[in-house]
Parts: sequence; C-alpha cells; structure tokens
Amino acid sequence: MLYHVKMKVNLPADMDPERAAEIKAREKAYSQDLQKQGIWRHIWRIAGLYENISILDCRDHAHLHEVLMGLPLYPWMEMEIMPLCRHPSSVREGDQ
Repeated sequence: MLYHVKMKVNLPADMDPERAAEIKAREKAYSQDLQKQGIWRHIWRIAGLYENISILDCRDHAHLHEVLMGLPLYPWMEMEIMPLCRHPSSVREGDQ
C-alpha cells in the first residue's frame, strides 16, 4: 500500500546541538536504508521548511506504523498521513 506522509520536525530550540546532530545522522541512515529496501519510495523537501513529503510503500497500516515509530526524529514530528490508491483515470500502471 502506498502512503503520502507529510512530516514536520520540531526540535526544541534548547536541544544540545551535538545530540541533535546525532539524532539527525541516525534518521538519515534509517531513511536511506528504507529507501534502498524500496519501502521509502520518494522524499521531497518542502522548500524553506524543516518538512518533507514522502511516499512510503508498506504492507499494511501496521507496517507503516512500525516504520514511522522507528524514525529517530519521531518524538519531535507532526505527521499527516493519507493512504493512496490508483486513480481509475491514470494512464500509468505504476508510479514510475
């Protein structure tokens, strides 16, 4: 199942910069591993904000929940999640 996920990161202003850098490094490694596995299909930065729009391909809602809860930045995120399905007017079978 495909999911459109908007993620907004809200790190505390008083967070230790070294701790923030370590969390961001773990987040990058985790997300890149998911991309290599084909789970995290697309990621786009929203220009000028600490937000992104991503497309994730998960087995089901429970798998999506597991993936998102594994994000090192999860405790500081706001998310909007929309399950997606193929539109009957689409001229493409896949999302390439």
